[in-house]
Amino acid sequence: MAKSYATVTWDQLHRDARQLASTLMNRGPFRGIVAITRGGMIPAAIIARELDCRLIETISVVTYDEEKMGEANVIKKAEAAGDGEGFVIIDDLVDSGVTAQLVRKLLPKAVFACLYAKPAGRPVTDLFVVEVPQDTWVLFPWDTAPLFIPPLASKSVEKA
Repeated sequence: MAKSYATVTWDQLHRDARQLASTLMNRGPFRGIVAITRGGMIPAAIIARELDCRLIETISVVTYDEEKMGEANVIKKAEAAGDGEGFVIIDDLVDSGVTAQLVRKLLPKAVFACLYAKPAGRPVTDLFVVEVPQDTWVLFPWDTAPLFIPPLASKSVEKA
């Protein structure tokens, strides 16, 4: 279980994806993008737009059940990417590096880039935007919903 949580908003995710795309421009051009599903799909779409890249492939790897990590299992390969030559792999987060290592073995010639990296996974990625503490669970905008929170003043009135 995580010790803390970090919430990423849609605006922040978009800014970070554009920043990653800007850095990737110096490594390209790329023939295509491989999005690691599901978390890499939205960042990959933003980056594909910024890099004017039309070929987007996916690789589906299952490692988490809620917040509990299990064994990595590829349920769909990125056939169009071959060995990864000319492709960039995009994910939202590299945590332990288990998924990244597996994908790198399948696409050894691709560049691996993600928005957020934890210390344990950082060595497996080529590029990332923000480092996140290992014990932090990142809450992405597709995992959360805005909720009304009463003002502090109204809470103190209720207790009085």
